[in-house]
Amino acid sequence: MTLQAFGQSEALTLGVELELQLVNTNDYDLAHYADDMLRLMARRDLPGSVVPEMTAGMIEISTDVCATWRDALAQLTQIRDALVQCADKLNIAVVGGGTHPFQQWHQQRIYDKPRFHELSALYGYLTKQFTIFGQHVHVGCPDADTALYTLHCMSRYIPHFIALAASSPYVQGQDTAFDSARLNSVFAFPLSGRAPCVLTWDEFGQYFDKMTRTGVVKSMKDFYWDIRPKPEYGTIEVRVFDTPLTVERAAALAGYVQSLAAWFQQERPFAPVEDDYLVYGYNRFQACRFGLDAVYVDPASGEHLPLRDHILATMDRIQPFAEPCQATGALAMLRQEVQDNRNDARWLRERQSEERLLGEVIRQAAQRFRGRAA
Repeated sequence: MTLQAFGQSEALTLGVELELQLVNTNDYDLAHYADDMLRLMARRDLPGSVVPEMTAGMIEISTDVCATWRDALAQLTQIRDALVQCADKLNIAVVGGGTHPFQQWHQQRIYDKPRFHELSALYGYLTKQFTIFGQHVHVGCPDADTALYTLHCMSRYIPHFIALAASSPYVQGQDTAFDSARLNSVFAFPLSGRAPCVLTWDEFGQYFDKMTRTGVVKSMKDFYWDIRPKPEYGTIEVRVFDTPLTVERAAALAGYVQSLAAWFQQERPFAPVEDDYLVYGYNRFQACRFGLDAVYVDPASGEHLPLRDHILATMDRIQPFAEPCQATGALAMLRQEVQDNRNDARWLRERQSEERLLGEVIRQAAQRFRGRAA
């Protein structure tokens, strides 16, 4: 299969996808209600789409193309409100978060869709273990080479995205000591990780042709990279975020990605090289394990500094690029939470410390998702 041409999109436009948990309202375990939710949501006139995911206790929502983070927030809020209403009819709840805190992977059911069954046949139990929940952010690029440049610049900031979105401290009923344990499940897949360091679409096409000749890859969907090009949309897709507990944080994270992309595309501050990736795995681990308390290693200088400080310095640097994108509100929201040393993983741990019952933590998270204080 030949790599398709890179599509047309308006630079710096956004799209947001969220994978969400469906839980019962008895013990707040995952509930296999995806079909029922999809049936009810299909009757609604909504932006974007609502589609099934790998297992039957989860669904994915997505926005249409958005100009700003506030456009994304408006669409996500409209879809969220419809989800909550449909869930209420079914006596279930919808929840954010990167993992369900105590679901058992062997109890999950593969959703009845040919691609999901193919993946299950290939990956075995890893497929059910992939009952995890992430946010993906698409950002528009004017051409293919700019998309690859933006992708490799954005890779430096993967630890930012992980720490800011981290919401998966619990797995199988245990505190993992990670802020984002979700990504450990992603790393198990052989085609996860990061994209090759090529900077032209011709070079990327040569790489893609080599991979397809091996028979390992049939399409771009087979790459589970942290960031990947999406030629059919004319975007790059950032895939490392845990699903936040609120749509407000999800939209703000999209605004942060947009502001960074504006800086990269307009100022071209870096000259990406393969050596930028020498510390990539270490930085990613640090952010998964320690969240905002992580150490960040600068890929150019080798300097070690607190990730929190690097995030705040970056927000200062991109402020002039956020303003034309109307993203200053998104940066202000995230900046305050960094200064307060708060992310969703901390909120979940605080609730569990107080309640001593993960089911109650999920109940409160469901209230938070629907826009009510918990």
